[in-house]
Amino acid sequence: MSEDPMSSVSSPKPTGPVSSAQPAGSASSAQPPVPADAPPPRPGFAARAWRTVRSSRAASIGLAVVAVHVAVALLAPLLTSYAPTVGDSSRALLGPGADHWAGTDQYGRDVLTRVLYGGRYALGVSVAATLLTVALGTVLGCATALRGGRLDDALMRVLDAVLSVPSILALLVIVTALGSGPGVIVLAVAVVYVPQVVRVVRGAALAVVPADYVTAARARGESTWAILRREVLPNITDVVCVEFAMRASWVVLLISSLSFLGFGANPPTPDWGLMVAENRTAITVVPMASLAPIIALATLVVGLNLAADGLSKAWGVDRIREGS
Repeated sequence: MSEDPMSSVSSPKPTGPVSSAQPAGSASSAQPPVPADAPPPRPGFAARAWRTVRSSRAASIGLAVVAVHVAVALLAPLLTSYAPTVGDSSRALLGPGADHWAGTDQYGRDVLTRVLYGGRYALGVSVAATLLTVALGTVLGCATALRGGRLDDALMRVLDAVLSVPSILALLVIVTALGSGPGVIVLAVAVVYVPQVVRVVRGAALAVVPADYVTAARARGESTWAILRREVLPNITDVVCVEFAMRASWVVLLISSLSFLGFGANPPTPDWGLMVAENRTAITVVPMASLAPIIALATLVVGLNLAADGLSKAWGVDRIREGS
C-alpha cells in the first residue's frame, strides 16, 4: 500500500533549538543606534576635573587653600595641646607669646586652638548645608526643565517670591522659630539658597532637554528620573560643580554671620563668627583674638572663590547666562 502523500506535510516539526549562523543572544546584546546629535564620548569626569585643576592656576591655588583648611581642621588635636573650650582666668587677655602663639581671649582660652577647631564647625556645617542645597536645587532644576509647562511656571513663581526675601532675614526667621542647632541651620540654609541653585541648574538643563537623545529616551518610555540620571545630569555636571564651589563660599559667610549675630553656634563652641563676636570689645587689647578667626574665614572664602572661578573659566561655564 502506498504512503499517503499528506502524511509528510502533517508530520510534526522538530521542537529543539534551531541552529543559525548568528550566535544565540546576539540580538539582545546588540547596541542601540546612536542618535545623530549625541555628544561625542568624553573622558570620565574625574579625569577631566584633574586636567582642569592642573591647567588652571586659579583652581589649583583655590583647591590647595581649601585642602589646607580641611587638613588643619582634621589634625587640630595633633597641632595643639590646649582644649578649645577650657580656659584659665589667670591667663586671660594675654598677647602672643611662646606659650600662646596667638594669645588668649577674655576667658583665658588659647586663640590659636579655637581657630583650629573652629574650622571643624565651619567646614562641617557648611559642607552639609551646601550638599543639601545643591542636591535639592539640581533635582528641582532638572525636573522643571524636563517637565516644563505649568509645573515650571508655578515653581518659578514660588522661587521668585522666596528670592525676594533677603537671605539673612529669612535665615533669622527660621532659626528663631526652630532653634539654633546645626541641623536647623543646615535646613535653613537650604531653604534660603535652593531657589538660586534651581535657577542656575534649570538654565543649564534647558540647553540639554531639546536634544535628540533626550527625545529618544522619552520615546522609549523611560521615567523622568531615569532621563534625568542618564541623559541630563551627565551633561551639566560641570555647571553643578562650579555652583557647589561658589555656593559653599556664600554658605560659609552666611553661617559665620549668623554666629556673629548670636543665632548660630552656642558658646563655648569654637566657631569663627562667634569668636569675633566674643572678642570684638577687647580688640584694642588682644587684636589677634578677633583678627585670627577673620583671617581664617577670609582665606577659606578666597580659596573657594578661586576654585569656582578657575573651574568656571576652564570649563566655559557662564554662571550669569545659566542663571538667566
